[in-house]
Amino acid sequence: MSDHLVCVDVMDFTDVSVTALRVFRAVAEQGTFTAAAASLGYTQSAVSRQIASIEQAAGVLLLERHRSGVRLTAAGHLVLRRATVVLEELAATARELSGLPTQGGVVRLGWFPSAGALLVPRAIAALRDTHPAITVHTREGGTPALVRALRAGSLDLALLGSAPPFRPPDTESPALELRTLTESSLRVAVPAGHPLARGDFIDVAELAGRQWIAGPAAADRPMGVWPGLEERPEIVHTARDWLAKLNLVAAGCGFTTVPGLLAAAAPPGVRILPVHGGPLEHRRLVLARLPGPLTEPAARTAEALLAAAMALYTAN
Repeated sequence: MSDHLVCVDVMDFTDVSVTALRVFRAVAEQGTFTAAAASLGYTQSAVSRQIASIEQAAGVLLLERHRSGVRLTAAGHLVLRRATVVLEELAATARELSGLPTQGGVVRLGWFPSAGALLVPRAIAALRDTHPAITVHTREGGTPALVRALRAGSLDLALLGSAPPFRPPDTESPALELRTLTESSLRVAVPAGHPLARGDFIDVAELAGRQWIAGPAAADRPMGVWPGLEERPEIVHTARDWLAKLNLVAAGCGFTTVPGLLAAAAPPGVRILPVHGGPLEHRRLVLARLPGPLTEPAARTAEALLAAAMALYTAN
C-alpha cells in the first residue's frame, strides 16, 4: 500500500494507547525492534504487538522493515510528529501535577563521544552561571542514534562530528538545520617518550606500521586510526572512552587520533601533534536540530555551546 496518501480512520486511531505511542517513538529512535525493546525493558514480541496495533489503527504501514532495522514511511513521520507532541504534553502534565517545574526550562542535548571530554561540561557550567533556571539533560551517542533521537523528538539539540565530504547526517525530510561551530584538523596522540614526540609535527609516512588504539566501530578504518594510511592497521587496543584511549597512549601502548578540540584534555605523558603530508583531514563540530524556531532555553544552550567551542578552538 502506498504511503503517499494517508487516509486514517479517526475513530480507530483515537483508540491507540499511550504505550503504543511510546513504543513507536522508541522504535523510530533506536532504529530496530530489538534496541527499542532493550531501552524500554520490554520483550521484542511485546514491541512487535504494539507496532502492529498502531499500524492497524492507522490503516497504513508506518515502518519499512529491512535487515539492518526499520525506517519510517511518510505516514510514519506524520504519526511520529503527532505522537511526540502528545507524549511531551502528557509528561508536562505529570510534572505539573506532581509539583515539579514544567519542561519550559529543560533542554535535551545529545553529543558524540569526544565532545563530552571538555566542550559539553564547560558549556553547561557557563550556562549555569548565566542562566541558572535552565536545566540541560544530556546523552552520549553515535551520529545515527543522535539523528534518530532528534527526529523522534527525544532531543532538542545534538552535537555531531563531521568528516569530509561533509554530507548531511541523513537524507530524511525536512532536512536538519546544521550549524558549524568549529572546523579543525585531525591530530595524532603519541606517547611523550616516543621519538616522534620530539618534533612539532608528524609526517604521514612516519605513521606507517604503527600500533593503534581505536574505537569499537565496525568499519574498515575505525575511529582512532589515521584515515590516510594505505595499509591494514594493527589495532592493539579497542576502547570507546576517549580518556581511556589517551591514557593507553600515555602508557606507551600505541597511537590514536584525536580531534583538535580534545588537545587540552590530554593527560600527562601524551603529546598531540598535527600530521603533515597526504590529504588534509579536517573535522567539523556541528550543532544539529530540527528546523523551526528554538525555545529560549535551547537558544541559550546553543549560544553556550558555540562560546565553549570557540574558546577551545582558540586555545588549541
